[in-house]
Amino acid sequence: MPLSEHEQRMLEQMERALYAEDPKFATALEGSGLRTYTRRRVYQAVAGFLVGIALLMAGMVAQQVWLSVVGFLVMLGCAVLAVTGWRKAPSRASSPRPGPQHPMDADRDGRNAP
Repeated sequence: MPLSEHEQRMLEQMERALYAEDPKFATALEGSGLRTYTRRRVYQAVAGFLVGIALLMAGMVAQQVWLSVVGFLVMLGCAVLAVTGWRKAPSRASSPRPGPQHPMDADRDGRNAP
């Protein structure tokens, strides 16, 4: 369920307050553990995809259709894992930064107003 506009503003204010109060702690909480997890998941999916290719080729060489089908299914499953892991990976640009994100936010908060 997405946050309402009010809840989103409250969350942004809390993030800015955290950065202002303890920037070192706030940068430690940016989600590096999640990035590491998703990166590892994508790497595992790529390795599994390569194993699937090997199974597919081995099935073709040995003329074992079932082995080729298993290889294809492994490739398909790993491709899905890699794509979903890639999409869920947080980008560096989406991490919260202290201060207003654009000029309109500064006016709403009452800071940096002309």
